[in-house]
Amino acid sequence: MGESINLKKMKKVLLTGSEGFIGGYLVKELIKKGYYVVGIDNLSKYGKIIRNHSESKNYEFIEGDVKDKDLLKKAMQDCEFLIAGAAMIGGISYFHEFEYDLLSENEKIISTTTDVAIDCFRLNKLKRVVFLSSSMVFESTSVFPTKESDIKNSPAPFSSYGFQKLAVEYFAKAANSQYGLEYSIARPFNAVGIGEVKTGNDKELSKTSANLALSHVVPDLILKTLEDAESVEILGSGKQIRHYTYGEDLAEGIVTLLEHPKAKNTDFNLSTSESTSVIELAQLIWKKIRKNDQYNFLFKDPFKFDVQKRVPSTMKAKKLLGFEATTSLDSMLDIVIPWIINAKKQGLY
Repeated sequence: MGESINLKKMKKVLLTGSEGFIGGYLVKELIKKGYYVVGIDNLSKYGKIIRNHSESKNYEFIEGDVKDKDLLKKAMQDCEFLIAGAAMIGGISYFHEFEYDLLSENEKIISTTTDVAIDCFRLNKLKRVVFLSSSMVFESTSVFPTKESDIKNSPAPFSSYGFQKLAVEYFAKAANSQYGLEYSIARPFNAVGIGEVKTGNDKELSKTSANLALSHVVPDLILKTLEDAESVEILGSGKQIRHYTYGEDLAEGIVTLLEHPKAKNTDFNLSTSESTSVIELAQLIWKKIRKNDQYNFLFKDPFKFDVQKRVPSTMKAKKLLGFEATTSLDSMLDIVIPWIINAKKQGLY
């Protein structure tokens, strides 16, 4: 009885895409902050993976598709907050291989999610929605560091994924304008962490994408370096600039947006302030895995959606929220490399 009373006092959050890469970090952070979490995921990307939070008494998992409006409404109807994280997503090869699917599937997901959120906001207890956008909305910008307000003047994204993530932000703003739905927009930059494994996909892939396992650059370079071949292949010149941000830091920032008064109806870049080139990343990984060998990199033609420079301003989050992503890339790799080595032994890559 005591536990039941306690649960009634806890604030309840619905997280769509709860079993994804960032979703795993979010559930952990939400539970740590004292929320009761309802997660919904169709397990289409990784399949069923046991995570640290899976057996928590403050976590309830629903296996299902967020495009199922009735299922989503049932899950959301007594929640005070929603984090709209479900999406078809992957590394840069995803943008190349699945241009239409990304646009079509993610538009259906965000449309259904926002429809149900509006209903629950008007009729039930939903207070705020955090919409997960992406740094890819800035893929066409020439302004660095890129502030949140620069979205108004940036050229449209040229990838279907970036364009659709920009549409997510329009869904948030339009729902607020017409229906009063309270929102906050989170723009994560280059998430790094554990829990990202080879994507389950029944589509026929090009040789390059199959070799990449549709992963992001950090696990891709780690796996290539572990192969102990004479050289490690890098797509592009290696001069591409990124801001690699730890999953735990991103989760902290996203969860902060749920209730912070200064996060109401506005957007935030969530990122480390540290710029790193791909070649610097590759060298750091090499040193940690093959420290007695001389660097040897082979540069290959990049994907067409390989943005050359992505440098966010992080001042708004720091000033208004007191949020900073402080985990260094060196520290991230000390966590991620052993995890990938173990996952590779288990056949997850």
